[in-house]
Amino acid sequence: MFTGIVEETGTIVSRTRTEDGLRLRIGADEVAIGLEHGQSISVSGVCLTVERFENGEWFEVFLATETVERTYLGGLEEGDAVNVERAMPADGRFDGHVVQGHVDAVATVRDVEAVDEDWYFEFELPAGYERYVVEKGSITLDGISLTVAELTADGRVTVAIIPTTYELTTLSEKEPGDPVHLEVDVLAKYVERLLEARFE
Repeated sequence: MFTGIVEETGTIVSRTRTEDGLRLRIGADEVAIGLEHGQSISVSGVCLTVERFENGEWFEVFLATETVERTYLGGLEEGDAVNVERAMPADGRFDGHVVQGHVDAVATVRDVEAVDEDWYFEFELPAGYERYVVEKGSITLDGISLTVAELTADGRVTVAIIPTTYELTTLSEKEPGDPVHLEVDVLAKYVERLLEARFE
C-alpha cells in the first residue's frame, strides 16, 4: 500500500522490450537506497516489483503486457521523469490516503493555469469514473494523492497544486493533452460493490 506522497522524481535510464513485456531501469538517488529484491514500488502510480537495483543509483522493474496496455509507461522514453514512492511501512506516517497502485484508467490533462503561487490542473476522466469522485475527496493522479477542488457533470476534475507538489513531481512537465494514471478512491468502489450486493 502507498499513500500518494511522492518521495522523488526518478528518470528512465533504459528500457528493454521482451516477449513478455517491458523492463525499465529508473534512476533514483534517494529511493534506490536500501531497496530489497521483490519490494513493491510505485512508479507514477503503478505498483511494480523491484527486480534489480544499484544502491543509491537505480532500480529495475518489469511491466507485463497487461500493464503496458493499461498504462502509458510503455510509451516513456529514456530521460523521461516518473514519480516514485516506496510502499508505506507498517509503522510509517499516513500523510496521504489509501493508494493501492492499481491503475483504473488513463485520464487526460485538459488545462493548466497558474494562479498566484499555485497551479490549477483540470483533468478529463474516462466515462464512468466520475461516479467514484466527490468534491473535497481524494483522487490519485500519477501516484500523487490530491484533493478534488471541483467536479463537473461531464467528468472533469480540477485540483489545486501547491508549489512544493508542482516542483517535486512530474506535474511541472505536464501539458494539456498529456496522459496521467488515474486511481479512484478504493473506498468508493467498495461501497458501490456492497450496495450492488445488497440490492441483487
